[in-house]
Formats: sequence, structure tokens, C-alpha cells
Amino acid sequence: MALTHTEGESNRSAARARWQAGQDHDPSRDLLARDADAFLHQSLSSPCVLTIARAEGIWIEDLAGRRYMDFHGNSVHHIGYRHPRLVAALKAQLDDLTFSPRRFANEVAVELAERLGQMAPGDLGKVLFTTGGSDANEVALKIARAATGRFKTLSFWDAFHGAGFGAASVGGEATFRSHIAGPLLPGAEHVAPFHCYRCPYGHAGPENCGLACANMVDYVLGREGDVAAVIAEPMRAVPVVPPPGFWAAVRAACDRHGALLIFDEIPTGLGKTGRDFAFQHDGVIPDIVTLGKALGGAMLPIAAVVARRDLDICGDFAIGHYTHEKNPLTARAALTTLDILREEGLADRAAELGRRAMDRLQTALAGCAHVGDIRGRGLMFGVEIVTDRESRSPDPARAEAIYYRCLEAGVSFKISAGSVLTLSPPLVIEVADLDRALAIVESAILEG
Repeated sequence: MALTHTEGESNRSAARARWQAGQDHDPSRDLLARDADAFLHQSLSSPCVLTIARAEGIWIEDLAGRRYMDFHGNSVHHIGYRHPRLVAALKAQLDDLTFSPRRFANEVAVELAERLGQMAPGDLGKVLFTTGGSDANEVALKIARAATGRFKTLSFWDAFHGAGFGAASVGGEATFRSHIAGPLLPGAEHVAPFHCYRCPYGHAGPENCGLACANMVDYVLGREGDVAAVIAEPMRAVPVVPPPGFWAAVRAACDRHGALLIFDEIPTGLGKTGRDFAFQHDGVIPDIVTLGKALGGAMLPIAAVVARRDLDICGDFAIGHYTHEKNPLTARAALTTLDILREEGLADRAAELGRRAMDRLQTALAGCAHVGDIRGRGLMFGVEIVTDRESRSPDPARAEAIYYRCLEAGVSFKISAGSVLTLSPPLVIEVADLDRALAIVESAILEG
């Protein structure tokens, strides 16, 4: 059975085959062939599209010396690649303490936990580190089970929360939860997500829908009666911005029905949307928030769970128990990344540059019949490609053709939800580079 992969462009499509056939740099072709031969193949990963030899700032350079502005970066590159301050901090840490067994306290890990607790609003203050976002979300689910005595979850179709069995169960993408992924966790209930441009409830827009999407969350929580947690991305990274009032309504529904609210901020947190946390745009505070990706500064893998202080109730159980749970190297990477984000004012910069980018795209593409929607927050924004504006039918083939035209011109990004050009540059990007990249994207879209 063929699947529509909504998490990114396909690595098995005809367009990919044409791209690969056109690559004429022998060392690059050889490395790509070795990669394909050595690694297990999986959708959205191996076989790879390009080689990489160097990465610095917003730039990736391949073996042939061709440079690409990276507007994807797996959402890790908020501070850019190889930030000199982070390089220096890690070199110094290598000369100090390089590993800490779990049951030994070390200064740098404790300082990081304290810093995250200080950053997070409300009573979010108790922390656990994991090596990846999927694990962080599963830790959050275990805490919710312990706190409520329930096991069910409610989440959204089309959401991504990781590739582990638990994270895939609460996720909503067929690529990660169908066929070989099953059977999944019992009790993982789903509802349609908020999406004003493609309202699954058939409403024309947020001005007349009565927040049907939020009402359905309330309805299911009431019908089930024993849901432990609602887990969701506060802003969907495809990207989709929630309608005004959505999260306030869901927060109230969770409180009314005794469910915790878990926000997965792994791609959207740490300044990307113009605030430390994406949920701060919507005036709500979750019971647990998970962070990752950019937390390691595009150098080391680390993720975090930040929970309300009164949810520190799992002391008799192992809810993480990761070998590198308190690794001083990864903690130093995260601490330094947080310092850079704060001291360079990168969240405010993302808000300012994001407004500039959205205004430019909306002006440049206003008359394009194949652009259905332009949306986003901060430096996470996207252009949805459609066959025509009236039908709003997604046009994955056109989106993929645009993607390869942009790649050829030196801009790399990700296609989300089949046909959304998802643009997520580092927060350190210069205005001139942002404008240059947007001009390439605009030209590729307008070409047809």
C-alpha cells in the first residue's frame, strides 16, 4: 500500500531520481552510493539527497563546494551551525568533565535544569533530560499516567511527536504509525487538528466556526471520561497557527475533565516563533512542556521535560533512566545555547524577521494562482502549493518541483503536509541572506 508521506519530500519519487541522475560530481555520487549501501533505508532519510562537507552559520557546503542556505536544519540550528562560542564552550568542557553517571550530581547539568525552570512560566520547574524528543514525550506521558491514574491520551491527526512506539501512538502521521509500526499503545485517541485553511469540520474560517476543533477536544474528553493527557504541538510545525482562543478553550476543557495538557515544543520552542515558547503567544501554560532539537545548539543531542513542580511524583519508578541523562557535555551545549539565544536577543530577532518575511511573501505571491496560503510565526513560516485557489487541492508534484528548483539555486528547506514549502531559517540569518533566499523561493514558485 502506497503512503502519502506528509513529513517531507519523498526520497523515492521520480523527481528525486531525476535530481540524482543530474548530479555530475563523482566524489558526491560515490559518497551517496556508499551511504545508501551502508545505512538501512527508510522514508525521509537514506537514500540521501546531497552530501555535506561543512556547515557554518546558515550555510551547508557539499563535497563539490556548492553552498546552500539551510531553511530546514531538522529544527536544530536556531543559533546557526558551528557557533564559535559554543565550539569554545565544548572544547573547555572536554578538558573538564566529559561524563557523569546518572546518580552523581554535576554542576553543569544542575545549572541547566535550574535555568530551564527559571525560563518556563508559571509553576513549570522540575526537569528531566533525555537524548531525544521522542523519549521526552514518552517521559511526559508516563508522568501524566502517574498523576492521573489513567492511561488514555488525546492528540491530533497529522501531528508528529517522535518515532518511538509511544510517541508514534500519540502522533498522527501514517508514515510513523501505520503498517510495521503496529500494534500501537491502547487508549491513544485522536481528533482532527486545528487548521483554518483546511478546516476538517468544513467551516469557512475562524470568524464563524465557534472553535469547532476545540469543542471536539472537550467533547471527547467528556465522552471518554478518563483521559490522562492531551498532548499537542502548540503551533503545528507544518506550519499551522492555532486560531485565537483555541488553546484557552482546550486548557479549560482539560481542567474541567481532569486531563493534563502537554505541549511538545521540540521544533517550535527556544525563540523560533518569536517567544521563548510558542504557547506564550496564546496566553496559556501547560502542565508539562517538552523541548529538544535546537537545545543542543546543532552540535549535540539533548531534550528536556519541564513539568509542574507538584508533578514530581514518580520517585519510586524509573521514567527515563537514560545513560546520558546528566551528561555534562550535552548540558554544556544546552546552557551555552540558552546564553546565546538570550544575549543575542534571538527570539525578538525571529519575531522581527518573521514579520518581514511574511509581508514580503504575501506581497510577491499575491497574484499566484498556485499559492493557497502563506502562514507562520516568527522564523517558522510556509507557503502552501495548490492546483488552484478555488479548489484548494494540494499539489505535491508542483511543490516538489519547486523544492528542487530552489535546491539547485542554493536554498534547502522541507516540504510538509505533502505540499507546504516549510521555511525555517536560523535565527542568526542576516537580512540580506533572508531576502536573497526569499527571492529564490518566490522565483521558483512563480516559474510555474
